[in-house]
Amino acid sequence: MSASRRSGTTDELGPDEPERAGPVGPDGSDLLAALLDGMDAALCAFDADGVVTHWNREAERILGWSAEEAVGRRGFAGWAVREADAEEVEGRLMSAMRAPGRQVHEFALVTKDGGRVLVRTQSAAVRGPDGRPAGLYCAFSEVHAQIDLERSIALSEALFEDASWGVVLVDADLRPAVVNAHAARALGTGRTAVLGRPLGELLTRGVEELENALTHVLAEGAPPAPAEMWVGVRTPEGEKRRCWRSGFLRLASPLAEEPVPLGVGWLFQDVTEAKQGEQEAALLRFRANQLHRASRAAAECEDPAEAATVHLDFALAGFADHAVIDRVAGAPTADGETTGPPRLARVAATPSGGPGPSALTGHAGLPVRYAEGHPALQCVARAGSVRASAGTVAPDQAREWARARQWPEDTVHALCAVLRSRGRTLGVVTFLRGAARTAFERSDATYAEDVAVRIAAALDLAGPPGGGGGA
Repeated sequence: MSASRRSGTTDELGPDEPERAGPVGPDGSDLLAALLDGMDAALCAFDADGVVTHWNREAERILGWSAEEAVGRRGFAGWAVREADAEEVEGRLMSAMRAPGRQVHEFALVTKDGGRVLVRTQSAAVRGPDGRPAGLYCAFSEVHAQIDLERSIALSEALFEDASWGVVLVDADLRPAVVNAHAARALGTGRTAVLGRPLGELLTRGVEELENALTHVLAEGAPPAPAEMWVGVRTPEGEKRRCWRSGFLRLASPLAEEPVPLGVGWLFQDVTEAKQGEQEAALLRFRANQLHRASRAAAECEDPAEAATVHLDFALAGFADHAVIDRVAGAPTADGETTGPPRLARVAATPSGGPGPSALTGHAGLPVRYAEGHPALQCVARAGSVRASAGTVAPDQAREWARARQWPEDTVHALCAVLRSRGRTLGVVTFLRGAARTAFERSDATYAEDVAVRIAAALDLAGPPGGGGGA
């Protein structure tokens, strides 16, 4: 317990004085002592003559001198300060009684065991009822502790002003409480517009995954490694998918006896371009490996038509749900020699009812009933790839769209690649995707064209249906 000199406040009762009636409670000095001992900073006070009047527990912890040993001493000389430094230290401290505001100084104090500790002090005058200085108080802390505090404050300010990654403080209700400039730009809104809004109003995708991560951190603490999350962000141009590498920290109050979660610190960095590059590289490796494996397997097929279905099956993995091969009816002709619209006959198709290898069909060579303007017919006419999609329509309309084109009913996206060999158009291979997959892109067309080259070579070797091998 801190001690203080109390003049005229603890007089004993005389023999003829009755005891005061009523409950016994703390007086003003007891309350002051409790407040001083509860402070995180060390504090001492001097009267106008430089005599120590107050000394709290934190001062005792730093220097080792108890309140009983400190209170009543005149200045710091000979016990808390070296004799050689006493005059300078006391002069700087006592000057606060004559200066307005607070004075900040740094000097070395001596501990009870003879060590030295560098402290930073803030001192100010304490004025009496007449306005004249009646003493001064001096709050001090170890310099390294003060520097740590200043660093923490500086780090916090830098994170919320100049950081090159997003920083968001999320409260216990999973709503943003503080957002830095980088995070606000990533969310496509202003710093103040984000505050207090549910995450579902800020993101179109990935909200459930993000809220699950925040809830886990509140309950269990920070995860051991960053997490990569794909989210959808609203922009004036529409939704944009972004990949954010996110780290999470549980925030607890330093003032509570037990950790009380204040929320979560969420730090994230946009790694969309890097992740897309990694995914594209992995996809290219996989497709190149599939082409290599298909070539080796097709080389073991005695029937060239069977080799064409082998190429089709290997290409289908991870690329499409169904595929069909249609061949130009009759003998293939060179460019410019055809008259009238082309007729296509089904050569092979993958099963639409379930998984399984593609099978050779259409041995009779009957033409497929494709309507005018069908993507496969366009592909043959252009001698180039054609992409088609049902778009964002109702399921029943999508099924009708697929049936009208002689494709399985679950088809939503299609990609037709022309089969060319020896300067002639042999037919078309069509890859089909359902609603669970995305539409075909240009990179998909490039892969389909690579597969089409191999299928065309095998079909050219097989020759037309019912005929011999290719010339």
